[in-house]
Amino acid sequence: MKNKNIYENLSMLGSEVSQPNSPDEAILEKVANPQSGTQFNVRFVVPEFTSLCPMTGQPDFAHLVIDYIPNEWLVESKSLKLYLTSFRNHGAFHEDCTVSVGKRIVETLGPIWLRIGGYWFPRGGIPIDVFYQTSKPPLDVWIPDQGVAPYRGRG
Repeated sequence: MKNKNIYENLSMLGSEVSQPNSPDEAILEKVANPQSGTQFNVRFVVPEFTSLCPMTGQPDFAHLVIDYIPNEWLVESKSLKLYLTSFRNHGAFHEDCTVSVGKRIVETLGPIWLRIGGYWFPRGGIPIDVFYQTSKPPLDVWIPDQGVAPYRGRG
């Protein structure tokens, strides 16, 4: 690794870290983008995202797909995983969870572009899909379809 020093400020990677109790307590870490100046898409797929209904306390489940085009920073994936799992004990509606995740990544990284799709499994017989993006994607970067079919029984 020619840029090993870009990893020296990471506190979670390679360490035992406790699960944050809430998204507000969770820390998203970033690392310098060694390919800064080259536009490319990064995708995270989270097939088992969980949060709580703020009214009933019952669990809600979603399949998240996060695409972003980095600028100067990349998200450190262990910190992202811990941030996302911090929603397991967090009560919020589907729309709030999905958009909050997207905005937190944008706030932390300042990417060129970000898109998140939250494909929520049905509650009360109605699936809810939530989409957020920061702007139109650049035309010269390949951004594949999110690959999640309209609801006909997710899986």
